This record gives sequence, C-alpha cells and structure tokens, in this order.
Amino acid sequence: MKRICFIIILTLISLITPAQNLEGKWFFESIRLENDSTNKDLKPISKKDFLFIGTNGTFEYEISKSSLFASGKWSLDDNILVFNYNQPSDTSREYKITFISNQLLLNESGVNYKFQKGIINSELEKSEFKFKNLGRGLLGLITLILIAFLFSKNRKNIDWHLVWKGLLIQIVFAILILKVPIIQSGFEWLSSVFVTILGFTREGSIFLFGDIISNTDSFGFIFAFQVLPTIIFFSALTSLLFYFGLLQKLVYVFAVFMKKIMNLSGSESLAAAGNIFLGQTESPLLIKPYIDKMTMSELLCLMSGGMATIAGGVLAAYIGFLGGNDPIQQLFFAKHLLAASVMSAPAAVVASKILLPEKEEVNQTMEISDEQIGANALEAISIGTTQGIKLAVNVGAMLLVFIAFITMVNYFLKDYFGDFTGLNNWVSSITNGQYDGLTLEFLLGYTLAPITWIMGVCKQDMVLVGQLLGEKTILNEFVAYVSLGEMKASGKFFEEKSIIIATYILCGFANFASIGIQIGGIGALAPKRRTDLSKLGILALIAGTLACLFTAVIVGMIL
Repeated sequence: MKRICFIIILTLISLITPAQNLEGKWFFESIRLENDSTNKDLKPISKKDFLFIGTNGTFEYEISKSSLFASGKWSLDDNILVFNYNQPSDTSREYKITFISNQLLLNESGVNYKFQKGIINSELEKSEFKFKNLGRGLLGLITLILIAFLFSKNRKNIDWHLVWKGLLIQIVFAILILKVPIIQSGFEWLSSVFVTILGFTREGSIFLFGDIISNTDSFGFIFAFQVLPTIIFFSALTSLLFYFGLLQKLVYVFAVFMKKIMNLSGSESLAAAGNIFLGQTESPLLIKPYIDKMTMSELLCLMSGGMATIAGGVLAAYIGFLGGNDPIQQLFFAKHLLAASVMSAPAAVVASKILLPEKEEVNQTMEISDEQIGANALEAISIGTTQGIKLAVNVGAMLLVFIAFITMVNYFLKDYFGDFTGLNNWVSSITNGQYDGLTLEFLLGYTLAPITWIMGVCKQDMVLVGQLLGEKTILNEFVAYVSLGEMKASGKFFEEKSIIIATYILCGFANFASIGIQIGGIGALAPKRRTDLSKLGILALIAGTLACLFTAVIVGMIL
C-alpha cells in the first residue's frame, strides 16, 4: 500500500512539475474565473494571442484585442511561476502552474489562464501559414525589384530574362541547401570543415595568448583573442589555396555554370563566382587582365558582387562569433553563412543588371589570370598572414571607432536633444521600454522595420532587424554582427527565424566604407578605371544591399 501511495505521489508531482515543458510559445485558450460555469472569458482573446517563455529567463505575452503587451523576466519556485515585469509597468506577479497533457494552466487569485502549446495542428492551419509566408515573400521580391527599377540608369534595356533566371537560381539554391537532405548533408560537411579549421585557429591562439582566451566572459576579450585571429589564419590559408590553384579551379566551375545560365561575359562570370570564396579586393585578381577593357555594366557587376558577399576569413570569424564555443551552434551558423555567400552571387548579378543593363558587346573569353600570390608556398602563407594581420587590425580599429561614434551620436541625441525635448519618454513609451530614449538604434530600427517585415521577420523582431540593417549599411557588417551577437545572447529575439534572416541580411560588404575600399583595391589593379569606379560606387552599394535582401527574402519564404 505504501508503494502504491508513493507511485501516486510521484505521478502527481510529475503532472505539476513544469521545468522541462515550460519554455516555448503558448497560445491563449481561455481566461476565466476558477469556479465560473458561464464559460465566458474575462478578456476577449484571439487565436494569435500568445505567451512566450524563453530559455534565457525572459517572457512576453500579448492580448491583441485589449492592446496588451507585456514582457520581463521569469523565475520558478517549486510550482510557482514568478513574472517580474518591465512593461507595461514595473511589478511582480505569481502564478500557480498545472500541466494537463499538452495544456498549461496558470492560476492567479482565482483566475485561470489556459494555454495550448504553440504548434500548428491542422493541415488547414499549415496551409494558411505557408500561404501567408509565400505571399509576404512575393511582396518582398516585388518591392525589391521595384526599388532596383526606380534606381535603374537604363530601364528600357533591362534584360528581364536574366533577372528571372537569376532569381530562379537563388530559389533553387535555397531549396537545395535548406530542404534537400543530400545537399543539406554536403553543406553541413563543408560547414564542419570550417568548424574544424576554427579549432586549429583556437590552438594557435591558445599558444600565443594562453588562458586569456578561454577564462573570460568579456565580449571584448573574446572578440580580440578568438575572432580576430581567425581572420589571420583564414587569410593565410586562402593565400595558400590560391597559390596551388585550387581556389581558381573551384571558381571556374561556378563561373561556367553562371555564364551558361545567365549569359554573362567571361570576366563577369569569373568575378561573380570568385566573390563566393574571396573578398572584394582579392576576387578582381582573377580577372586582372580584363578590368581595363570591361564595360561600365561589367564593372558594376564586379563591384556589386564584392559588396554582396564576404571573404572566407571574415566568414570564419562570423561563425566563431555567432556560434561561440558551441560546435553545434558553429555548425548551424556556418551552414547559413555559406548558403548566404553562394546565393548572393547570382543576386548581385540580378541587382546590377537592373541598375545598369548591358548595351555593348562583351568579351566572352573566360580565362583565369595566372596572377600568383608569392613565389612558393611559404611566401604565399607569409603574404596571406601579413594581409590577414592588416585586415584584422583594420576590423578591430573600425569597430573601436564606429562604436565610439555611435556612443557619441547617442550622447547628443539622447542626453541632450532627447532630454531637452522630452522625446526620451515618448520613445520609451511607444517602444514599450525596448529603447530607453532617442538613439541611433531607435531611428534605424523604426525607419527600416517595414523592409525587414517583408523579408519575413515577425512583427516582434522587425525593429531589431531594422536596426541591424541600418548599422550594416551606414557603418559595416562587423558592427551589425556585434549587435546581432549581443541581441542573441540576451534573448531579445522572439523567433529564431529572425536571427537566421538577419544573418543573411548582414552577410555582405555593402556599406559606405566599402566604396573607398573598392576604389582603392580595384583601382590599384586598373588605375585607368579609378574614375569609373568612383562613379559607380553608390550604385554598387545599392546593388549589394539589394542582393543581400533578395537572398534574405527567399530564405524567409522557405524557412
């Protein structure tokens, strides 16, 4: 009898113990008095009203018909759930928890709040969700094409067949990479190679810096001693692969594919494919003999590809930065960053050919320049290391300066103008405490939020992603990835999908500083074209930004 009672007690405890099932998204089912037989809700609720309990200790809930949105921190004491609110007001409330199968029941002072686990149950709901996702994605594509059309320098000569084929290539790439198991496995294997190489970099960093890289939680130390060394090692590795001709062969395969499908010139195809693996100043080395004679449209295509993609060294750094020391997270972000780099190559061609269509005869010859990096393998590694050090120091210096400038601008916006006009309180009120005053982040976030929404970002996260897009364009992608990493670590995002879409949006060199970098870098290879490069700088920035957005919206449709 004692044994039976013990089993019954354990069963009851398991029913009311919420620790393993509490986190996640729940939908309101009813809000009723505990002993009320009328079955009437105390507040009107809709199917979209939710309670989100994050694994990072944050919570949010929304009751739309009552215009109620709340957020804060949660904690658990036995079967008592404590909500410490930061909005709509600073207070604390306690709820007794009961689990009934797939349902969650919270009781506070005789009021029962009943929730259903946040899953899509019926085939009809799944179809509706997919239809809305697809509809928003198509709206995003149309909007981006319209923006490119409005900025076009020659609308009558736009080759719409090339545009549709380029977008179709992107969609096919996205489906293959994200949905087809055998291709997924291939990309995951390639991602694991990057993660493994990150481990090699870590060993070199440990030898140089010792325990300083592992015995700290400081973001600055992690970035300086774990992320930046990755850039140096990958720069040296890329230089070595370039010396042996392995990168050139890989680029050639991609270039042949793009040339045949999109009917590009030989130099455009090589440059577009090269940008998948190399940076915006390294890729032009592949076509150095052609640059002097390239048409303006070809030159813009070259520059746009550099703006829309990233170099292997910084890609590896982003993997280490976003994934931290967790190999699973590193693998997760490596796959998406690699996918972004591949998909953005045809997207850059599409954007550039809308902005500046080709109207001249082009050279179809496709031969990779025999430009070598170093006389032997050791010199190639040495040159790559030196270039990597310059890039790492440049990245660190830019972060230092740009973050300092952001702080300075916010000082004047918030501490002076915001306080003087009372706008700080207004900003805090309309953002429900998400922003505490008139800051650059607030201005960027709310200005660009509509664009991120059509990318597929949920309404709860669209301001955050808008802020990231603004930081990337005005400052650079490293600053934006720093913000993304901090937002991710602090659990600010409502959906993981928003983090993924942001990863694609930021995966490119499209910022104002890159205009100067390209004029200097490509101009050094072809001094006669420096004036043309400067004329095309803003168009290349627009094309690169649109290319990253094309990639993000397609991924948003498929996820």
